[in-house]
Amino acid sequence: LGIILSKFLVVMVTAISDYKQSLQFRDLDREKKKIFIQVTRDGQRQKVCTYDLVVGDIVHLSIGDQVPAYGIFISGHSLLIDESSLSGQSEPRYMYEENPFLLAGTKVQGGSGKMLVTTVGMRTEWGKLMETLNEGGEDETPLQVKLNGVATIIGKIELFFSVLEFLVLIGRFLGEKVIHNEFTDWSSADALTLIDYFAVVVTIIDVAVPEGLPLAVTLSLAFAMKKLMNDRALVRHLSACETMGSASCICTDKTRMLTTNHMVVDKIWIANTISNVEGNNRKDILQSEISERVLDITLQAIFQNTGSEVVKDKDGKNSILGTPTESAILEFGLRLGGDFEAQRREFKIVKVEPFNSVRKKMSVLIALPAGGMRAFCKGASEIVLSMCDKVVSDNGEPVPLSEEQFRNITDVINGFASEALRTLCLAFKDLNDSSNENNIPDSGYTLIAVVGIKDPVRPGVKEAVQTCLEAGITVRMVTGNNINTARAIAKECGILTSDGEAVEGPEFRNMSPADIIPKLQVMARSLPSDKHTLVTQLRNTFGEVVAVTGDGTNDASALHEADIGLAMGIAGTEPSCESDPPQSMPITFPNPRKWMLECRNCG
Repeated sequence: LGIILSKFLVVMVTAISDYKQSLQFRDLDREKKKIFIQVTRDGQRQKVCTYDLVVGDIVHLSIGDQVPAYGIFISGHSLLIDESSLSGQSEPRYMYEENPFLLAGTKVQGGSGKMLVTTVGMRTEWGKLMETLNEGGEDETPLQVKLNGVATIIGKIELFFSVLEFLVLIGRFLGEKVIHNEFTDWSSADALTLIDYFAVVVTIIDVAVPEGLPLAVTLSLAFAMKKLMNDRALVRHLSACETMGSASCICTDKTRMLTTNHMVVDKIWIANTISNVEGNNRKDILQSEISERVLDITLQAIFQNTGSEVVKDKDGKNSILGTPTESAILEFGLRLGGDFEAQRREFKIVKVEPFNSVRKKMSVLIALPAGGMRAFCKGASEIVLSMCDKVVSDNGEPVPLSEEQFRNITDVINGFASEALRTLCLAFKDLNDSSNENNIPDSGYTLIAVVGIKDPVRPGVKEAVQTCLEAGITVRMVTGNNINTARAIAKECGILTSDGEAVEGPEFRNMSPADIIPKLQVMARSLPSDKHTLVTQLRNTFGEVVAVTGDGTNDASALHEADIGLAMGIAGTEPSCESDPPQSMPITFPNPRKWMLECRNCG
């Protein structure tokens, strides 16, 4: 009865805890509604559910839409696609004839366009990821493995002593029979005595089994789940709390996990001076180093030549709408004390050439209030620099760009790039001939500044990584960014050490896992399959208890394969939050920023 009661309590506590959590996730699932999109089918434009798309439909895309299937770009205007949830890349891509392929699960960040659906369902990368989530079965948690090991040892010991006890009792009983010459005289009392001996043996076995241990473990896990709930972390299965405490390796994404996914200006070269601007919020960031005239022409270049917008919310606070890179430059201009609305009212924009990945620059032509025209150009450093034959001096006057100065500026650009900064050049050119007002020049510009932009590391990440390392937990970063950016961020976070290795996805696929994985700390240019392979090898070959943090579609298969899946809720995509690790469902964080700042154990 005692054994039955304890088992009943364990089952009930576990079931009630899991049921309460399932109610939490059911409430979240109710918020997911079917998405309807505009398509042209059979020559008619109509609204259909994304689940009802078929190959051959023409989908109409606009800002804020999610690309529902794989397709080819047909036509549109400045269609800008954010692929960060699928590839991990922070910078969005423009769609045009030479780059027409749209991927399911990405989002439209700007412009509009039409796409021809070519692949749907399980044949898409999205579908393949979802298919991997159905693979595998239920594995035991590390604590269950240890308890089973303890139970096996206890079982062998108790079986040995029980058999020994039974033999001793039987031997003494038979010995007394022989001594009293009663060996051939058996009665019912003798049978009861043998049954009593057997009951003693069973009692020894019963006492040795710790019936209360599973109940104690279950109650402690339920308490841990409640504590996590107070930190706004939803736990799908009770065993997740226990498994998380046994982690020996953490594989984390870079974008939105270690970094904020909010591009900011980190360094700027202007008037022959390099300035560190990260963390400064005052108007006098550069005023002590450059003249007012240089500052004015810089603000003009920032506010006139941009595709982003500054809008005010209900509280009167400024917010910036646009691509991450342009928003970073515009935010920098506001921090310099510039007024976006005043600049736009003062100058009239005559012509705009938007950015695309072929030209790698954006140009604008404005009419000056005093007469004349001025062209601004912004884009890839090497392209804009090659268009310049002058540079702005300390006092704001254009001076010829010498070969030595050209080399110095090139060294500055390369130096910024080595620090994992995305570099852009700002330039301008004054035009006096009004007959060319519809033509934006491609040469003869004056260089204003070289800007270095980066995705900063989240506050507290470096300390969290150090805590993990001191606890014996290995932290590995797996990202879709290039190798230089990955190395720089990993060093800043403390992940990449002197004896660690950083490799790219193609190199990882061509190497033996036994050779590369023990020293691997950073993997760049990785595919979802690379992350899945890494987690699988760590678990199966090296016996690690692996935790995976992720928030994008590209993390879903690795989250499923891992022992612990930490899926960031608000910042994450649906497949990442729905992936099912073999030992525990992922912990979904409704407030990832709050959790990242407060959690000292996993970062």
